[in-house]
Amino acid sequence: MDRVLSTRVDEAVILQISILARELNLSKKAVIESAIKLYSEKTGMEKQTDPLKNTCGAWNRSESPMETIKTSRSAFNRSMERHHR
Repeated sequence: MDRVLSTRVDEAVILQISILARELNLSKKAVIESAIKLYSEKTGMEKQTDPLKNTCGAWNRSESPMETIKTSRSAFNRSMERHHR
């Protein structure tokens, strides 16, 4: 699914994208997507991307799942008791 990206870009860059799209008979979207893919390949970033390492370890906890459940459940119950008074 495509998502919308909004950004401020220099007018010269917008003109360049338009010219490329017209000359290559592509949409502006296709020009931008292919440029990003080429840039990523050139810099080697696509090989270095590891989603598990980039999650800041949120999935890797020192406590067991049951401890996490107990902690969150007790916090929820305290909150519910406070609002039922």
